[in-house]
Amino acid sequence: MNRVRLLILNAALGPLDYRVPDGMAVEPGSVVIAPLGPRQVTGIVWETDRLPGESVPDAKLRPLLGLLPVPPLSAALRRLVEWTADYYCASLAAVARMVLSSGGALKGGVTTTEYRLTGQPPSRMTPKREQAITRLEGEQATIRELAALAGVSDAVLRGLVTDGVLEAVVVDCDQPYPPAMPDHAAPDLSPAQHEAAARFCEAVDEGGFAPFLLDGVTGSGKTEVYFEAIATAIRNNRQVLVLMPEIALTQAFLRRFEDRFGAAPVIWHSALKSTERRRAWRAIAKGPQDGGAQVIVGARSALFLPYAALGLIVVDEAHEVSFKQDDGVRYNARDVAVMRARFEQIPVILASATPALESLQMAESGVYAKVDLPSRFGGATLPDITIVDLRAHEPERGHWIAPPLVEALEVRLERGEQSLLFLNRRGYAPLTLCRHCGYRFQCPNCSAWLVEHRLSQRLACHHCGHETAPPDACP
Repeated sequence: MNRVRLLILNAALGPLDYRVPDGMAVEPGSVVIAPLGPRQVTGIVWETDRLPGESVPDAKLRPLLGLLPVPPLSAALRRLVEWTADYYCASLAAVARMVLSSGGALKGGVTTTEYRLTGQPPSRMTPKREQAITRLEGEQATIRELAALAGVSDAVLRGLVTDGVLEAVVVDCDQPYPPAMPDHAAPDLSPAQHEAAARFCEAVDEGGFAPFLLDGVTGSGKTEVYFEAIATAIRNNRQVLVLMPEIALTQAFLRRFEDRFGAAPVIWHSALKSTERRRAWRAIAKGPQDGGAQVIVGARSALFLPYAALGLIVVDEAHEVSFKQDDGVRYNARDVAVMRARFEQIPVILASATPALESLQMAESGVYAKVDLPSRFGGATLPDITIVDLRAHEPERGHWIAPPLVEALEVRLERGEQSLLFLNRRGYAPLTLCRHCGYRFQCPNCSAWLVEHRLSQRLACHHCGHETAPPDACP
């Protein structure tokens, strides 16, 4: 194999042909360094065995410069890149850049230097040194991190290093994540939950593409059900991707996961530091049997990571509109998740209390298998909802709360309980106008109507945040 077609991570270019130098072994999906004009660029070997006849002989092609120390991208991932680019009218290179979104991960093994206390006293004690030694007991981190933790300057700690109070420790940046234990705290499931979990676990054991729509009311225990499918995948040494909206990636969910499996999942979202992204990317690119990541909880961009042994995809809150990427490559992560599961030949679970109409139609037509959890776990009931017709229960003159609501609030107050009222707008009125000539007050920045806030005696724009004092007269 002397010639390969390379996908350069430059949206302005299509695939380019290069020559493979003697002694270099590449395969489809290999990540390489190649010359492009005077520059060296990163590219992905896209084709090796189905190149069309070219008039340029192999000897005249520029050679590849190097092979990066990362596993080749799988055929399923390359198919996903091609499908996403075609379906959403994007360039191959733009989609491929999302796969290699952690540039630091391509550089191979990296170490960092951290510091810890040795127990040796300093030659000279100062208040700042004493403060640092007290606060850093049992800690190990970089100089900058330790300085922030101790509340002292870097210079204070470097002086302690010189005195032998702190010692340097070389740490591998790619330390493995603690393993998740599938049987750590297995829950007691209701009969409906047990039946649903059994279907998912069977699909994970059998493998093959199997899309499910998990439709359960709020509080029905959908999370506990798909946790059982995750446990099955872990037992099979397969990786799991749990896709969640950014707003749902909360500490509460992560604690819930850790309580169930005894270890936190690998996290992937846009706010991660570059070092955290690098560590996560390289762990994901290794299979669980090699000490790689087992369960990855991430936002929509986690779909394009190079999983080594993906065995299950879960899309939680699948109805959320935030799964739609609205800049760069525009795509719907819910649909891309289904396609990735199809290319990987694995099950995918779309979990929601209010499924999207498209998902319901897929279930009605038999494309998705629908699993229902119609009742809340533990026999809990939904709150009673009362709709008050303001035509029949008109508020008293000068008041804006209807009598039934006033009575309900009074009952809660008498019991010493709290009440929460949601208003359907901010401000006293949605716009401010002159009653004589009809002039409307507009925001000078964005032309939206200014809203009157009587409590603060201000006119505010709810689009850009501009505020001004109310005028004394119509302009």
